[in-house]
Amino acid sequence: MKIGVPKEIKNNENRVGMTPSGVFELTKNKHIVYVQKDAGCGSGFSDLDYINAGGIILDTIIDVYASSDMIVKVKEPIAEEYPLIQAHHVVFTYFHFASSEPLTKAMLKSQSVCIAYETVEDKDGSLPLLTPMSEVAGRMAIQQGAKYLEKPIKGRGVLLGGVPGVPPGKVLILGAGVVGVQAAKMAAGLGAQVTVMDINMKQLRYVNDVMPSHVVTEFSSEYNIRKRIKDHDLIIGGVLVRGAIAPKLITRDMLKDMRPGTVLVDVAVDQGGCIETTKATTHEDPTFIIDDVVHYCVANMPGAVPYTSTLALTNVTLPYVLRLANEGWEKACKHDKTLAKGLNIVKGKIVYEEIAEAFNWSIDAM
Repeated sequence: MKIGVPKEIKNNENRVGMTPSGVFELTKNKHIVYVQKDAGCGSGFSDLDYINAGGIILDTIIDVYASSDMIVKVKEPIAEEYPLIQAHHVVFTYFHFASSEPLTKAMLKSQSVCIAYETVEDKDGSLPLLTPMSEVAGRMAIQQGAKYLEKPIKGRGVLLGGVPGVPPGKVLILGAGVVGVQAAKMAAGLGAQVTVMDINMKQLRYVNDVMPSHVVTEFSSEYNIRKRIKDHDLIIGGVLVRGAIAPKLITRDMLKDMRPGTVLVDVAVDQGGCIETTKATTHEDPTFIIDDVVHYCVANMPGAVPYTSTLALTNVTLPYVLRLANEGWEKACKHDKTLAKGLNIVKGKIVYEEIAEAFNWSIDAM
């Protein structure tokens, strides 16, 4: 199979869809891998690294798409890429369709096969291709939140860990999944007081068992959220409903109950955000302020640490890329039910129900 690895063109997205090590494995299996010139530079991989791994460097993104049967990316295609995706393409990447109607319509129109990393699902309900980026984003949420709490960037001026004689900052984490657990781990390591909320008691018990005593858990409800936001300095939105739009747990009117300089980090922004006032931002312009509350809503947070993120991503995607290349998408998805869950759009038809529900479309009408 001919596999294309284009350079990511989303704002400040420095990750790349495949490491040289991944390219080596594919070429060892007799596949041809086209890599766009400088695609890996942002992650620390040179064109020579890919050439030495057996890859073929092409000058432009147009060349990569035109030469390839399968496209392996990191982020969803943006408008400039829509015309490049054709009916013969299998596109394997993070799509997050439920948060973008234009993207969904464009991929339906392309007649391509769209397999989304974020909905590939194991038998136990875990999401193996989303997990590593959620781990990165959860840890980064605290790193970024701590920075934006600084007064020069309009935060409350709070040091999360405090100092002797001064209480530490308070962190509220909505969601006890991968993002929430990693965020809690980082915040606890800094010495902050941490509250983790979720509606899944099994997850709350897990957090309670593995975290130190200054991390407490509480059942998530609107009443409890309204109570906690009044005195917490940093609030992390880490809620995920697989394949669907995120529920709005913090509404516009709740901002008035927060102290000036409170920082909100909405990691769920890829799925529309779990904060009503969320709008996607970029690494170039990461924050905005509403009612004196700082919002950090960067839609590709792991793109800021591309070396770590690219290695972590290829570690988990490569086995699926190999299967798709070796067997073709139809046989691969037939033989691997985990991979089959990743099918979102196939030849102009939505095959993942939550996407149609997000736009109030009938899946049967597709």
